[in-house]
Amino acid sequence: MQNWIENELETSEIGDTRLDARYKIIMNDLSQKPSFSIPAACNGWKDTFAAYRFFANERTDAESILKPHQNATLKRIQEQKIVLAAQDTTEIDVTRRHEEMAGAGPLSEANRLGFFNHTMLAVTSDRIPLGVILSQIYSRDMEEFLNNRKNKKNKVKKRKQKPIEEKESYRWLLGYQKACEVQSQCPETQIICISDSEGDIYECHLEGDSGDNNECKADWIIRACQDRSVQGVAIGYTYPKLWLEAAKAEIMGLVEIEVTGNEPKSKDSRWRRQKRTGRITAATVQAKELEIKAPYRKGQKFSNVKLNVVFVSEAEPPEGEPPVEWLLLTSLPIGTFEEACMIIEYYCCRWQIEIYFRVLKSGCKVEDLQSESADRFIPCLTMYMIIARRVMFLLMPGRKCPDMPCDAVFSDDEWQSVYVIVKKKQLPEEVPKLEEIVKIISGLGGYLGRKHDGPPGPKAMWIGLQRMSDYALAWRTFKAIKKPYIGRKNNCV
Repeated sequence: MQNWIENELETSEIGDTRLDARYKIIMNDLSQKPSFSIPAACNGWKDTFAAYRFFANERTDAESILKPHQNATLKRIQEQKIVLAAQDTTEIDVTRRHEEMAGAGPLSEANRLGFFNHTMLAVTSDRIPLGVILSQIYSRDMEEFLNNRKNKKNKVKKRKQKPIEEKESYRWLLGYQKACEVQSQCPETQIICISDSEGDIYECHLEGDSGDNNECKADWIIRACQDRSVQGVAIGYTYPKLWLEAAKAEIMGLVEIEVTGNEPKSKDSRWRRQKRTGRITAATVQAKELEIKAPYRKGQKFSNVKLNVVFVSEAEPPEGEPPVEWLLLTSLPIGTFEEACMIIEYYCCRWQIEIYFRVLKSGCKVEDLQSESADRFIPCLTMYMIIARRVMFLLMPGRKCPDMPCDAVFSDDEWQSVYVIVKKKQLPEEVPKLEEIVKIISGLGGYLGRKHDGPPGPKAMWIGLQRMSDYALAWRTFKAIKKPYIGRKNNCV
């Protein structure tokens, strides 16, 4: 059993000691071979059958599986001064050619079936993942989806009349409320909830507006999507708009940002989804305090919300491409250029949850799981969410803490086996640095480590971890053999 599993699942209380023990065994098997199928990862039919029975048990729901990991994550958060809680949603496509999984619903199209997984991942300001704070896994109703497709106008009209609690977007508000709950449990740690443009919902701004309320609130950063009206001198019935007012603010300075490349989306006309060249570019930084006017909601009356705005605009975009613009809404202070740049840096850390989803789907291959129903699939998916965080954690300290001794992360059997096999040398007198072992492990996954190469990526890491687990198993086995078998004398040459 790996040491980290004992620590991670220490507070597991599914309700049966046998289930708790089996939970650790399955986690140990799957984490050593995250991209393998369950039968390939488990040790034979007995353990495979036990794993399937575990996921089919009514006690092993997503909440009971994730709970011990959340408790361990809370302890790690309490050790930090600042923690970023990045939330986002990803599709889990489980479409099958010959069968349908019971409980799966339509995704973007009726012929694509699966689930939506809204996750909140806690990371440090150095981008080291601490764990999953919240997971909301849900599916859409097929009949309602088809009716909305036929009557798009009625769908928009009905949607505007619904309270936030009846909309899918309610998940963003629940995410921020969870961040506030964590803030109350970790008063010595500053929690900053970060959302992409999909989380630009007025109810979220209203929830984050502390006002005269003494309730413990998490700070937040949301990338703006809606060009809302702001308080100011109206021209007729038209109030000033958010984007224009932010662009009027004084330029505080220039900041260097990295822009990821993007391939065009044929069915999406939004400029953000069109072709974009990857580059490192200079952008102007502007900041201002604004008051957003409350939107109309049938049967409800909202108050205006005061918030801080940081406007980032690319100074010299490539020819033929629109400039990259970020309009960040936040509760954090923006009085100085350094404070505004810190908000930009925090928002860039949101990209870690995108990497996390990639590890979950491409590394752990959760979309290839063969389950008959959602009741069995979702608990298994939740377990792989814990494993995906572990893969990311092994990758990031090698970048941020390269001089850390490798035995702080890997067991002796793990680092010693890969060191001897790859280096073809005797073990060193001193424990190697973490950076060296991470490069060796990722090298097993295809990382070349040339001068112009960047740091190891998650794909090379999860492949390398699988090979490392086999080496470590052989290493432990050989050490356990006290008297090696030579053979009978009459068969010796």
